[in-house]
Amino acid sequence: MPVRAFEGKDHAAAYLQYRVAPFELISEIMKYMGKKTPNQFSLAVDVGCGSGQGTVPLASHFSRVVGTDISPAQLEMAQANDNPSNVLYRECQAEELPFASGEVDLLTAMTSAHWFDRERFLLEADRVLRPGGCLALLSYTKEVELEYGNVSNTLNDICDEYYTAMDPFRNPYLGKCSVKIYSDMFDACSYPDKEWNDCLRVKRTMPLSSYFGMVETFSTYQRFLQKDPVRAQHISNDIRNKLLTAMKTSSSDPEVTVVVKYFYWLGRKPCSL
Repeated sequence: MPVRAFEGKDHAAAYLQYRVAPFELISEIMKYMGKKTPNQFSLAVDVGCGSGQGTVPLASHFSRVVGTDISPAQLEMAQANDNPSNVLYRECQAEELPFASGEVDLLTAMTSAHWFDRERFLLEADRVLRPGGCLALLSYTKEVELEYGNVSNTLNDICDEYYTAMDPFRNPYLGKCSVKIYSDMFDACSYPDKEWNDCLRVKRTMPLSSYFGMVETFSTYQRFLQKDPVRAQHISNDIRNKLLTAMKTSSSDPEVTVVVKYFYWLGRKPCSL
């Protein structure tokens, strides 16, 4: 059964503000598609699109892009964006997509497939993909890293304290490791033409406050915040103070390089049985 999350308006607004748009991953997807089925880029569907960070970058590659999500709050944020004219959004479940069989050229799920009914979703993806169409599932590990001068290792040791404090609040549906969820889905996919990629490091420079904004959108932190708001906020403040002390900066909000470690897999539906 799918899990509903990220549905509060404040959470959706923070998601829009702080989550990283995965341009580098989209580039890898398009390279894969270009080698397999060049010039067949009519319809892309981004399932579990959230506020559209991964949906909008697809617009320059496809005639039509549709982002789908189960959360009205997330879709409200997505629709408030300055969207290209060929981008639309639909509210629906990932396991019941409003597309005809064989209609979709690319079906993506960017940091969302772990919440789906995975078996039903893979069947639905296969239904809507055209022969030769591409399925692309991606996510990233919780261990987001920081780079700053010569103290990066120290900063990441401090960040590990942050992630460890959140671990008890991880949703049981996700198990201990999201990578295993995607690896299991990869193994379950019957397409003979598929590839797994362990890590693509995506770097963004941003204020330290934006790093905290991003981490605080994580479902694990949100569960922590719901169950023990005082302690959750105390942990965030304590980690922030430790990082600033290690950085030895006079700025109250220094710029850091944030490193997000994505893993992903791509599969091509066979052109014939």
